Amino acid sequence: MAALTMVVCGRSRDMQERTFCKWLNTKLEAAGHPPMTSLVKDLSDGVRLIQLMVRDVSLGRYNKNPRIRVQKAENVNIALEFIGSRGVKLTNVGPEDIIDGNLKLILGMIWTLILRFTIADISEEGLSAKEGLLLWCQRKTQPYKEVDVQDFSLSWSDGLALCALIHCHRPDLLDYNSLDKARTDRHGNTRLAFDVAAEYLGIPQLLEVEDLCDSSRPDERSVMTYIASYFHAFSTMDQAETVSRRVEKFADLMQSVWISKNDYERRTRLFLATLLDKQVHWSARVFTGTYTDAKQQSADFSLYKKTTKREWVTEKQDIASLFGNIQTKLRNYGLKEYVPPPGLALTDVDNSWKDLLDSEARRSRAINAEIRQIKETLRKTFADLANAFEQSLHAVSLELTVIEGPLEHQQDQIQTLKTRLPELSDRLEEVASAEAECEAANVEENDYTVFTAQDLEFELELLESSITKKIAFIENQIVSRNMTNLTPAQLEQFESTFRYFDKEESRQLNIAEMTAALASLGIVYSDVDLDFIYDQLCHEYGAVTYEAFINLLVEITEDQTTADQLRDSFRGIAADKPFVTELDLRIAHLPQASIDYLQQAMPSALNDVGEPLYDYEAWLDDVFAQS
Repeated sequence: MAALTMVVCGRSRDMQERTFCKWLNTKLEAAGHPPMTSLVKDLSDGVRLIQLMVRDVSLGRYNKNPRIRVQKAENVNIALEFIGSRGVKLTNVGPEDIIDGNLKLILGMIWTLILRFTIADISEEGLSAKEGLLLWCQRKTQPYKEVDVQDFSLSWSDGLALCALIHCHRPDLLDYNSLDKARTDRHGNTRLAFDVAAEYLGIPQLLEVEDLCDSSRPDERSVMTYIASYFHAFSTMDQAETVSRRVEKFADLMQSVWISKNDYERRTRLFLATLLDKQVHWSARVFTGTYTDAKQQSADFSLYKKTTKREWVTEKQDIASLFGNIQTKLRNYGLKEYVPPPGLALTDVDNSWKDLLDSEARRSRAINAEIRQIKETLRKTFADLANAFEQSLHAVSLELTVIEGPLEHQQDQIQTLKTRLPELSDRLEEVASAEAECEAANVEENDYTVFTAQDLEFELELLESSITKKIAFIENQIVSRNMTNLTPAQLEQFESTFRYFDKEESRQLNIAEMTAALASLGIVYSDVDLDFIYDQLCHEYGAVTYEAFINLLVEITEDQTTADQLRDSFRGIAADKPFVTELDLRIAHLPQASIDYLQQAMPSALNDVGEPLYDYEAWLDDVFAQS
């Protein structure tokens, strides 16, 4: 691989040496000097270098026939100093390198001269030197589909690119359509281009056909040197095209500037109007005084900052960039600066933007102040309702504790207090609603009250329970006073039973509730008897009230010593079975002492699983005298 690289580099250097020597000879012959045959030998005394430089200027005296090294060095120094005075910077090249024939540095020096005096002044669409020359070649050969110029090496190896350059400028000099497009005659295409260029265009043949066609990678600098001759040869022919293109470009420029100006003014006018509309909109917004409205306006404002505001920031920047682009275009062509119509300058945009930011700040403060005020109002509203409600509860509780006098008078007073409970329930709903509004507004602390709706609900339930118990107590006292045959324990049992089955707390029982209450006390009737009893009580008392229920139980209790009543009671407990079990007695809620006695007193037999079955019929027959 290293040997192959050396061979390739050697071929490239040979091609470069031949090309550069021919290029120098064109300059020498133009000045009337004989050509060179070797860069190493012919440049070593400095005479050829001075002859190359002496065209329209004088370098003064020099050694025309130098014989010794010092004279040669003087000549080379004169030439190198002149080259430096023309703005050409030669790096690492000294007189001794030229005198001693350092081919690598000599080729580098000549390439620098070629770049400076042949290629550096090439410009195409803003590009210069190598890039400009390559772009010029690409533009000229673009219509020829077989040609694809990508570099200054292999792109020229088939001769078609050279023929295309000639044909696009002078189609009369060669028949492009007759060329070998299959690239089988690369030498023929290349030789034709060399010959036509030399004979009709005055372009010296700096390259050999083999340099392009037979090299694995033609030397780039050599090819550029030769192609630059085409550029200069055709430059005069391109002048008319350049003039037209210049006018076309200027027209395009002015049109683009005009479009940009209109776009700037339209967008600026719309932008300023939009900013003003938003500020007017904010000024017109009012608060309804509710947290929901204030929170919605806050959400709308936040959404504006995340969406619309960011779009406006972008548009403001785009408008400024557009204005800058217009000025840059005008400045590059030395044209007058663009002055926007009154009210549309960038300073107007900046001032309007500052007004928007000030309006934003006012809007934000207004929303925050409204939310704070609403939260404070919600705190006070809830506190006022909660504190007032608690005071009302306390007042009713106090009245309940001081009730005194005859039982009937106390009964009237307690019923009057009870009528105030629905109004308190309604007020509690107002308190709960106010608390819910506080929670919705994220009001977690409240220095105006220590109560919560749950606290007050608990206290109201206690008050309702106290009133209910007070009513039951007074009624019990009245019943107890009127019915001396009932024990306090019985009254308590009957009262608690009534309260348990009075599900709606209406102080009366419907027929289903009355049936269940009697059954829980071990009192069971047939459906016909129950209907009759219920109707009788409703007729006498208007409904099965507590008093009616107690009187019924008194009547039942007073008559329960008969055999038939007891037998019916046992049958009810046994669900019409001829025996009862311990479980039947427990379900009937009999006291444990009674159950223990009955288990000892009643005759029993065991069933299949060893459970005692108690024969209540035999026991009743035994304890009651036969009639």
